[in-house]
Amino acid sequence: DGAGLVKAQDGNGYIMMVNNEDNYAVSRLYLDKNLKPLKGEYALNSDGGQWRLCSGTLATPAENGFGPLYLSCGESNVEAMTHAIDPFQVNITPGTPRGLPGLGRWSGENAVPLHKDAFPGKTIIVTGEDASDASGGQLALYMSNTVGDLDNGTQYMLKRVDGNQKETDMIAGTSYDVEFAKIENHKTLTGAQIQAMVDPLQAIKFGRVEDLDYRKGSAANNREIYFNVTGQEAVGVNADSSRTVHGRVYKLVLDAADPTKGKLTCVLDGDNEKGPAKQFQNPDNICVTTNYAYIQEDSNTYGTEDHDGYIYQYNLSTGELKVVFELDHRRTAADAAKYNVGGISPKGSWEYGALLDISDVIGVPNTFSLCVQPHTWVDDRFAGVDGGSKRLTEKQGSEIVILKGLPR
Repeated sequence: DGAGLVKAQDGNGYIMMVNNEDNYAVSRLYLDKNLKPLKGEYALNSDGGQWRLCSGTLATPAENGFGPLYLSCGESNVEAMTHAIDPFQVNITPGTPRGLPGLGRWSGENAVPLHKDAFPGKTIIVTGEDASDASGGQLALYMSNTVGDLDNGTQYMLKRVDGNQKETDMIAGTSYDVEFAKIENHKTLTGAQIQAMVDPLQAIKFGRVEDLDYRKGSAANNREIYFNVTGQEAVGVNADSSRTVHGRVYKLVLDAADPTKGKLTCVLDGDNEKGPAKQFQNPDNICVTTNYAYIQEDSNTYGTEDHDGYIYQYNLSTGELKVVFELDHRRTAADAAKYNVGGISPKGSWEYGALLDISDVIGVPNTFSLCVQPHTWVDDRFAGVDGGSKRLTEKQGSEIVILKGLPR
């Protein structure tokens, strides 16, 4: 799922960190100057990773004011944490967990440090919580007044100023005053105790917050955050459709004088059958550049899927939304059996992982890397290879591809 790319310390080639989501592991790949893989190893195996590892962010001094440090969010457990891995560390021990107590315990999707220019002199990290239980998914904010301090800051949950916790009471295109409510002593709390604070703090109960990213190009842009809420079926705690079903994209603009205050707007609503996002099948990962948000689908397989996973291009200035990619399951290709083990894969059953704008890292404009999870590509040779003990029968293959010519 998640990934990050950084130049090697000697300037020759690159290091790529990649989350192996279902394997609870993180790979470290060594690439030459042409992005050709040279070797790979595990920075975390399933014993160190402990949980499903969803999206991730590689913080760097040039972008975030600290690092390099790869932040990999643990999901699938209310007590999960965010791992911090030095991509240059030698003699790494993959079985050692690297969770950061300072970033709290969440079933997290991604922990994204804002650009260093967004709030100079501070480190701000925004985390999305992929939860569908009674307390829903939250958007959390960590703030330290010391750049690079990931341990001694304060953590908050997003709430509306009027205290309304119902997600679908927010109408697409309307901006709402929001603020971040402080979680007292968050480092000492269990994940369950943090969730017990949702109602007392009146936090918004989203239907599974997925990936998030900030706009590039200026300090003002860097305070403009976009995040996906993937949605959950209208049953159980969402029987009243108080949360999105097919997914939404939100824009959060933080106050330049106070990062705990801002304006929240749903810019795309997949539940509006007449709206521009009417085709949404559960947006998951997101990549935001200066001019566009690229929104990637991961269908929840409600049974109504009519296409394979799309990547949408959303124009941040005009609001235009269009499809730029669709996953090819190779159902009718000569090698269909290889990629559709167990029978022809259902519509929407594959998903995307991280889409990274690597243009500035490699010096080639409009170049991106894209992780793909073809869930029906399974093979025994993929099983039990990370050296951990927790996911010995997990045997899905996956891919990383390079995209050229995609506008930024």
